[in-house]
Amino acid sequence: MSQKNDSMVGKVCMVTGATSGIGQITALELARMGAEVLIVGRNPEKCAATIDKIRAETDNHNIVSFVADLSSQAAIRKLVESFRLSYSQLDVLVNNAGVMNLRREVTVDCIEMTWAVNHLAYFLLTNLLLPELKAASKARIVNVASNAHFDKAIRFDDLEFQKGYRFMKVYGQSKLANVMFTYALARRLSDTQITANVLHPGFVYTNMGKNNGFFVRLLYPLVTRRAIPAVEGAATSIFLASSPDVDEITGQYFVRKQAVPSDPISYDEESQDRLWDISAALTGIN
Repeated sequence: MSQKNDSMVGKVCMVTGATSGIGQITALELARMGAEVLIVGRNPEKCAATIDKIRAETDNHNIVSFVADLSSQAAIRKLVESFRLSYSQLDVLVNNAGVMNLRREVTVDCIEMTWAVNHLAYFLLTNLLLPELKAASKARIVNVASNAHFDKAIRFDDLEFQKGYRFMKVYGQSKLANVMFTYALARRLSDTQITANVLHPGFVYTNMGKNNGFFVRLLYPLVTRRAIPAVEGAATSIFLASSPDVDEITGQYFVRKQAVPSDPISYDEESQDRLWDISAALTGIN
């Protein structure tokens, strides 16, 4: 995957969830292409180690980290404030960070954790960074979702699963929200130079889910025996962030670098707009 792409030289790219898995590979390859890469992670030590790794492997020293727990809306707002101290534009935003919880947890904002990190963090961070994305030339927003969104629904009467918590339904709903948010965003940005696309990376061997205790960690090798490596899973994220082939493409769902149909329910614009309005209310976005 070590391809040269001079078009990324001079570009500023932010990647969330960049200290491991496909997020780290995405950041690494964008740096290898010459981009200035801003990695976002919640652990300072992992952020520092990732910077060292990327600099050593790419000889690109334009790598900066922002430490932020994306389950906290205050932390997301602080991240954007810190970003604005040094940057006036952003060329690429890759929303990649995500969680999968077997048991229901709530954030410091008293919002169910999966919904907060997997959807609301995408929504809030992207909306806050729109001025800087608009300031760039042909900026790109890349949202990492999953094919887990198929055959799911947005449970508008109980978005946070206060009743009947089932982790795959919760996770699938958050990934469906990623897809619907992307389509709604693309419509709202149709008169700008910003593109917004969403992708399924494949069933990737990552650290997601390992936060659920010893038993899950013990079974993880068995569950993921057919998983693809992170370097393969990151390919579509890198493609959407950098390839001239998608320079004018927006509002599409990608798998293996190809635009394909998402679940039919995801195209319902009334539901997209309802989701947008609820998300705006939950995050304080006007």
